[in-house]
Amino acid sequence: MFIGHWAPAFAAGAISSESPKLGTLFVAAQLVDWALFLLLMLGIEDMRIVPGITAMNPLDLHHMPYTHSLLGTAVFALGFGLIVGRLSRNAVAATWAGLVVLSHWLIDFLVHRPDLTLAGGPQKFGLGLWNTPAIAMPLELAITFLAFLWYMRATKGPVIPPLILMAVMLLFQAANWFAPEPTRMSIWLPIASLTAFAILTLLATWVGRTRWHKRQTGLAVASARG
Repeated sequence: MFIGHWAPAFAAGAISSESPKLGTLFVAAQLVDWALFLLLMLGIEDMRIVPGITAMNPLDLHHMPYTHSLLGTAVFALGFGLIVGRLSRNAVAATWAGLVVLSHWLIDFLVHRPDLTLAGGPQKFGLGLWNTPAIAMPLELAITFLAFLWYMRATKGPVIPPLILMAVMLLFQAANWFAPEPTRMSIWLPIASLTAFAILTLLATWVGRTRWHKRQTGLAVASARG
């Protein structure tokens, strides 16, 4: 998935007034993909372009034991949660941050062909919904829109920033689905992905600074507005 990975970020922001700001949750949701593309450029993990390997994209993610094993994702989740907890001094915020990181592997499990591992071993997992676009595409849009609406109902603030965020998310998702597929692996693929992540994270940070949870009152609301 692409924008579907940010559904847990919206959901966490809606569930608890103590969750981290939306920008932090957006980093959490795609943290292992940030790491994947950086490790690709360093030659530590690897993927290939194999046209037709799935119906929706040509990515053969054959070697990503550190970022896309369940154990590796859990380590990222624990580390990110500890950082958020240290900075916020809030165990609830740390827990939600870690859970959003962990959600990445579970969402990938739905759509990936069997290329995910439990701990980097030879046995690989994935339900392969990328081979069934009629299910994968509506599913991605549905979970993203539902989580976004939940976040909007649970928070207060101007509507223009989140609408801009959603519009850009949909634009990038359309490009992900309908732009010409790459025919060979190059450094521009991870650079383009990281650029998209950065743009959406900056927009989410803007949204998080303009909205506050409805359960926040007094000084908490003033802080959220600031």
